[in-house]
Amino acid sequence: MSRITKMLARCMPALLVLSTLLLAGCHFGGKKPQVLTSTMKDQFDLTIQAYKNNQFELDGAVLSALDLGSHFAYLKEQGQLPKSVLLERSDDSKIRKRHLEYLARLVLDYHFTGYYDDGGQLRRVDPVGTKARQLEDYHAPVHAESSQGSGMSAGGGGGAPGAPGGM
Repeated sequence: MSRITKMLARCMPALLVLSTLLLAGCHFGGKKPQVLTSTMKDQFDLTIQAYKNNQFELDGAVLSALDLGSHFAYLKEQGQLPKSVLLERSDDSKIRKRHLEYLARLVLDYHFTGYYDDGGQLRRVDPVGTKARQLEDYHAPVHAESSQGSGMSAGGGGGAPGAPGGM
């Protein structure tokens, strides 16, 4: 009887290693199924596109992030707020980090689920992981003129002659 228990005690570590390898082999290579954006596009309540200069395109209209936020406020007021929104790249621009930050802000403010197209794969916008950015209006680049002539004298007085600090 003692021979059987000794033999079982010697085989037990080998059985433990073998069963661990068997379980690891079953799990190895298991991937989550990837969802392609092209097949899921029709299942979203609203689809917007990323546009140049951190703007968005919605139904053919180019909107700043602030304008898009106003659109969502209007939809909320009308009781037509979407439950799921897809952000995809447009012909003119790819999805940039700023687009995702603005979308994360909208997700936080209006409580919908945001998704974006990441190279054909569908990804969910994580408002906690993505730095949600304050919505901003679009300002076109302005080329400042160099106008130094403001009427001030070199002494800094700038007042009428005869007045204190004047000439």
